[in-house]
Amino acid sequence: MSNIHDNTMSFKLKKEGEEKVREVLTMVNSALEAKGYNSINQLVGYMISGDPAYITSHNDARSLICKVDRDEILEILLKCYLEQEKA
Repeated sequence: MSNIHDNTMSFKLKKEGEEKVREVLTMVNSALEAKGYNSINQLVGYMISGDPAYITSHNDARSLICKVDRDEILEILLKCYLEQEKA
């Protein structure tokens, strides 16, 4: 008897989704730095909790990041990190 947890699910982000995530992260990073926050710490807090209060509302950064799914952000971050490690 097969269990649903025995199967590996596949997830693929569209190329235009990747561009959107990169743009949003760049804009959010800039807004956080402009307000004097440690952007890495704030983004990690947001990624772990899902609470947009970690992101400043300066330059609409909070509303921008809420338009992107956290799983999409995580996929892009992992992809960039692993590709960099290969180089």
